[in-house]
Amino acid sequence: MGVRLMVVDDHRLLAEALASALKLRGHRVLAAAAPAAGAAELVISRAPEVCLLGTSAPAEPGTFDPVVRIKKERPQVAVVVLGPVPSPRGIAAAFAAGASGYVRHDERIEGVERALMKARAGEAAVAPALLQGAFSDLLNPVAQPDDEGQRLLQMLTPREVEVLVRVADGEDTRLIAAGMGIAPSTARTHVQRVLMKLGVGSRLEAAALAARTGLLDRAGPVAEHSSASHDHGS
Repeated sequence: MGVRLMVVDDHRLLAEALASALKLRGHRVLAAAAPAAGAAELVISRAPEVCLLGTSAPAEPGTFDPVVRIKKERPQVAVVVLGPVPSPRGIAAAFAAGASGYVRHDERIEGVERALMKARAGEAAVAPALLQGAFSDLLNPVAQPDDEGQRLLQMLTPREVEVLVRVADGEDTRLIAAGMGIAPSTARTHVQRVLMKLGVGSRLEAAALAARTGLLDRAGPVAEHSSASHDHGS
């Protein structure tokens, strides 16, 4: 028997394609929508059996707030999260919010369908390997610190940390080079490496990420130490 469901995803085209594929397989799709602020309200008002909720950033704070709201207002609605390969923290956050399952974006339609059926039956719909990762994260928190700022900081060398601090202060390549006593081309390479390691596309995004995760607060002492060692070395 088909599942009465809703598909909500950041990408409207993906939501509509998924909805069409599930309709062809005999499921009743009440709506396919992009998760604007009204996503939770839509699910609460339509009350499907299952909500397939897409996200591109499962570990971001607040990503699963709609799930918390849906489960509070409509506890009978099962929520299955559709997302990228999650960090253990991302999958733990989904289940902590009340989700019944987690399916990867690249899963075949049969896998998505299986997850919907399991969630409707009240079972956990998640691949064992994903659950295993989440449990090991919860059991060994030291190996995967919750502190995002600290984790990002450990990925950068002291010089890259100093570059990031200067980027966050609004310095351009020329100022960074002058302040650190290096060639502009070297400064540019450092900036590109920092962006790559942080997984962002622009200096503005790097500064925003550093501020949001508290990385800048910790970066100060490291950058000062790095600066002092340049002074002694030059």
